[in-house]
Amino acid sequence: MWKNIRILCLLIVLLIVAVQAWRDQNQDWNQPIAVVLHPINADGLQTTQAYIHQLQNTDFQALKSYLSEWSQHYRGQSANFEIRLGQQLQQHPPEVPQNAGIFHVVWWSLKFRFYAWRQQQPEDNGASLKLYLNYHDPNYQKILVHSTALEKGRIGSVNLFATRGQALQNQVVIVHELLHGFGAKDKYDLKTGQPIYPLGYAQPEKVPLYPQKRAEIMGGRTPLSEQTSKMPSDLQETVIGLPTAQEVGWLK
Repeated sequence: MWKNIRILCLLIVLLIVAVQAWRDQNQDWNQPIAVVLHPINADGLQTTQAYIHQLQNTDFQALKSYLSEWSQHYRGQSANFEIRLGQQLQQHPPEVPQNAGIFHVVWWSLKFRFYAWRQQQPEDNGASLKLYLNYHDPNYQKILVHSTALEKGRIGSVNLFATRGQALQNQVVIVHELLHGFGAKDKYDLKTGQPIYPLGYAQPEKVPLYPQKRAEIMGGRTPLSEQTSKMPSDLQETVIGLPTAQEVGWLK
């Protein structure tokens, strides 16, 4: 009797997970897309807290404009994005394992999903995607570890600098991870950081090929030569390429 009940409960859980996975991989772009951004004081510094305290919804509206423009470009109609700033969270998301094996990566993804469930806030209801923005004072941390996002679960952990001078580049990182959450794949070499030709290039047909003028958003950087590249200054220096648009479902 109890064995049958346990099996039934397990089947129900698996069904829920399967339905969620199907939903996450079959985004209906005709419906409103709500993205919630939760800031986190990642280094615990007062300077970082002061930066977070002055953040407003208007600081992130460029994300909506950018995504609306590119979805219009590929779909013929703009996706209805709503980017809203959620409340600050005190608990940090689990750190992304660096150079870890498959077991550690899977274990981390489970911990991250549990974290997202535990940190659920009222403004998260109905959200299509939740991003946790981990802010760091650049005077104390010059280099940030890689950000990441999960398509299955629609959550992301984004490492950013807590300074107005980096706000526009922060937007590039946020959009990169946001698109990951909807199925976009990285288009750069994980070892070198260089964009992969041709998928990671904004203008792969350009002659001469270098220097490129803009970056493909999932390529992450603007190629200046075969071995060198630079971080785009803002979203206007990036494009969403055709392969990325196909991956997120803007094109069939």
